[in-house]
Amino acid sequence: MQGLARFITANNKWIIGFFIVITLVLAWFVQNFRIDASAETLLVKNNKLYIESQVINQRFSPQEFVLVAYQPKQAELFSDDTFAVLGELSLKFAQLDRVEALTSILNVPLLSKAGSLDSELNPDDWTWEKQAYAPQEMRQIFVKHPLYTDLLVNEKMDATAIQIVFKSDEELTKITDQITELQQKVLSDTFTDEDQLKVDELREQADPLEQKLAKQRQQEIEQIYQIIEPYQTNANIYLGGAHVLGFQLIDIIQNDLVLFGSAIAGAICVLLLVIFRQFRWVLVPIICCAVSVVWTIGLFGLLDLRTTVISSNFVALQLILTLAIVIHLLVEYGQIAQDNPQDSQVDLVQKTFLHKLSPCFYAGITTCVGFGSLLFSGIQPVVSFGWMMMVAMVISILVSLILFPAIVCLFKRKDKKQGHKLSNKLIALLQNLSLKRSSWIFAASGVVLVLSIVGLLKLNVENSFINYFASDTRVFKELSFIDQQFGGSTQLDVIYDIPQQQHDKDLVLTAESIQSLQKVQFVMRQFEAMGNVTSIVNFTELAKIINDGKPLTEYELTVIYRLIDKSLTEKLLGSYFAPEHNQLRISSRIKDTTEGLNRAEFMQTLKSDIEGVSVVANSFTLGNLFVLYQDILQRLFSSQILTMGIVYVALFVVLLGIFRSFKIAAIAIVPNIISTLVVLGTMGWFNIPLDLMTITIAAIAMGIAVDDTIHFVHRFTEESQTQSSIEAVKATYGSIGFALLYTSFIITLGFSLLSFSDFVPSVMFGLLTGLAMLVALLTDLTLLPAMLARFCKSKADKTEVAEA
Repeated sequence: MQGLARFITANNKWIIGFFIVITLVLAWFVQNFRIDASAETLLVKNNKLYIESQVINQRFSPQEFVLVAYQPKQAELFSDDTFAVLGELSLKFAQLDRVEALTSILNVPLLSKAGSLDSELNPDDWTWEKQAYAPQEMRQIFVKHPLYTDLLVNEKMDATAIQIVFKSDEELTKITDQITELQQKVLSDTFTDEDQLKVDELREQADPLEQKLAKQRQQEIEQIYQIIEPYQTNANIYLGGAHVLGFQLIDIIQNDLVLFGSAIAGAICVLLLVIFRQFRWVLVPIICCAVSVVWTIGLFGLLDLRTTVISSNFVALQLILTLAIVIHLLVEYGQIAQDNPQDSQVDLVQKTFLHKLSPCFYAGITTCVGFGSLLFSGIQPVVSFGWMMMVAMVISILVSLILFPAIVCLFKRKDKKQGHKLSNKLIALLQNLSLKRSSWIFAASGVVLVLSIVGLLKLNVENSFINYFASDTRVFKELSFIDQQFGGSTQLDVIYDIPQQQHDKDLVLTAESIQSLQKVQFVMRQFEAMGNVTSIVNFTELAKIINDGKPLTEYELTVIYRLIDKSLTEKLLGSYFAPEHNQLRISSRIKDTTEGLNRAEFMQTLKSDIEGVSVVANSFTLGNLFVLYQDILQRLFSSQILTMGIVYVALFVVLLGIFRSFKIAAIAIVPNIISTLVVLGTMGWFNIPLDLMTITIAAIAMGIAVDDTIHFVHRFTEESQTQSSIEAVKATYGSIGFALLYTSFIITLGFSLLSFSDFVPSVMFGLLTGLAMLVALLTDLTLLPAMLARFCKSKADKTEVAEA
């Protein structure tokens, strides 16, 4: 290693030049870095529930749309003024390139005024645009309308919606249909490696088309916001739809990447200047951090590794990871300079490199182990985040251990006394506490451990997607308004496979099939959280109104279905009836803002209630976003236990390999177990649910916190070669203690800045990770040294005992 140290110091300018070149090359690929907020980024690969939902979407052809909810502030909803505004908005929306159709109360068929259902019926003749119904007559038509209530008009009749339907990309649709057909084999366990290769090829073909479409959607949503802006004075206007949510998510992620990356970098600069009081010790760490981040983002852009909602904080994480290594190097450099006043700058740099190479390398390995445990979570975005952070950690180690000494060699030696009065007093206090009051430390740690385990048992995964956003954000207001006023926001489909005994070749649908749907819809509407529910049943209710209150017989329904033009039946019923597959679809939305909604209990109760109304067993299947989201939530808890178990075992094995002592490895892992359990226990006590971001905290916190443990134990083992264990602990406090204090303080402050994010999981992630670092600092500077002094006797101690 001495040869490597000499090589770095002798060729430092060439090394700096090499880093500059690589940084410029990778900086070019930063432009290729992508953010992916699609549904697939939140799922396990080849997730059966997702594939089932894709098959349903393909079969019933639901259209891509954006919902624009309009609530006048002063004018009546059903008034000429409001109709005029809705007409203006519709004309402007229609000018968007991809718009295929617009649906509103002005142009929707009002078939209840038609008087009869026959083959001559043209629904387009029965609209406000054609008939110019009076406002009061329009209001009467829409009161508790079987189809349009909660779709186009809310129950209070003070808000309406315009549905903007977009044209699909035919080429992309063709490719995605092929992918779905191949993936459908997963459902029957006939999916092969060859099929996977075909899917991968098709996805490569689809990717540029999806990227183009994503940009177009973003532009369209921005244009819609620009169109509605002048109308916000006289009305509350909200946007809804899956792609609007994706747009908002990407906007938040981009803001978090830029804003909090910059904020943390600024905070780091200030803290470094306060702690080290030299401009050079601000410049060098910032250069190392910046190079690490550019390399990582550039490499992700080059390899097309895309960040998701879960991995959106990786820039902040990497800044802090890199800084932690650099601070340890800085403190070690200062300590060596203080102990060796006669050494040259090159000598100081070489000694710093040799002293810290092993502990920094080991610390990097343990951090990678922490992130690596996420690979076993079984949740795709968490797995991807684990891979991304392992790559980022390797880059941070490389840059910190090579670029740092190369840059420092450019400066002349400038001595400065280590530490501040406050940090000196704090280190002295913790040292006295751990060595003179070790029994108190052990007792307090035991109490904290028990309380944490009790809190851990209170953990839950019940969470509302709306609550992921701060209440003052536009996305929260939009989601909550549409959720509460327009029949829910989370799609839940019930697919009815028509049993063989209900088939009749002479009928389109038998009375039994319709009655089965009616029973299920009745059951569904009993739930407080159930919003809008739509199916063929709603059309039969409308037909009853048109038919003077008389329900259509199954034969009348068949005649009308076969007489009416096929394009019209597809338009009206295509989303609810697939005759070629003998399937019926009930489309519903769950009100995500329902107080006390327990999704797992809701799903179980709904299934049992459907079975309880004498519907043919196994003929119904639940699907779509609500089911997928619930599946993810249910995986979280088991994944958390699995990743915790893996990270504990893996880190113990690594620590055993590093220190070659079972006793020391066991002692070293105890503070880190406590720190992770405190975080999870705090979440349990304060009823903070596990989500896709907080599930990563335990592994991340332990991976980062164990770095400090390794630095402390490594120095202790060196010092204990020549002095007693108590003196070795004191010497370790005097050197490593300051680095631990500084790194933990900076990391905690850096993560706490995430509390200002509009994305609540990021807020929780920042605060809880900061808490983990503070707990790790306290345990590493109290419990750890107390255990080392009590249970790890040095050679000097053993010699003294032997002589006695």
